[in-house]
Amino acid sequence: MTAIKAAPRRNIETGQTEEEFSTSVKSDLALDQKGQRNLAPLYRSLAPLYDLIFGASLAPGRRAALAALDCRPGERVLEVCVGTGMSLPLYPPQVRVTGIDASREMLARAAARAAARRLSQVEALAQMDAGRLAFADGSFDKVALMFALSGLPDPVRAVSEIRRVCRPGGKIVIVQHFRDGSPLLRLCELLLAPTYWLMRYRADMNLERFLAAAKLDVIETRRTNLFGYATLLTCVNRAPQVHFEPHRAPAPGRQRETGNRPA
Repeated sequence: MTAIKAAPRRNIETGQTEEEFSTSVKSDLALDQKGQRNLAPLYRSLAPLYDLIFGASLAPGRRAALAALDCRPGERVLEVCVGTGMSLPLYPPQVRVTGIDASREMLARAAARAAARRLSQVEALAQMDAGRLAFADGSFDKVALMFALSGLPDPVRAVSEIRRVCRPGGKIVIVQHFRDGSPLLRLCELLLAPTYWLMRYRADMNLERFLAAAKLDVIETRRTNLFGYATLLTCVNRAPQVHFEPHRAPAPGRQRETGNRPA
């Protein structure tokens, strides 16, 4: 019996299929792969200075993210782009934390921090691409991504992977700066532009377009860090909905086709 392929669903507003819509947004969000590859030497040299540059300045956002995660005893938590592990001491000791990052030098500092502070909650640290997570579906109860989304070569793909490895009903927390029309925040963007350029970070990510492409179910949005420069997104990883076609009785006089045919 020949399988019938369902017609692709289209966005009501744009008329595009889900694949077409995702591709159009990805072209707007994604960084070029060449630029991302060139970051390896940068992070190698930046690793010793990373805590000094991004430590105190981003600390309020990290604390807010951990509060939003609301970790419970026994839960497995994944932190994507863990960097030098500045957030690791903030996790309660009763959880099991796995941190991944693309930079070997950053991970070495994270491992040294975990050892020096005797952080028993840190279960594993691994070098890994955020867009190709080497974990089974639903491996984690909660996932965090802090101040790294705009530096990923394909943010939408990374979030898709995060949703895959987070169990249905689990929590996803993202902290990131998105483009803002406020004169004060625009001034901050201009002042930070050289740093963003150096690290291949995008300061002009649009929140609405990102959420539309990433299909995140956001339950809370709030500002954090100095002047509210960063946005904290608390999301629930809803289980995919299954749609069933209504049963249709065969037309009168016609035999219903099944996998077994009469001899």
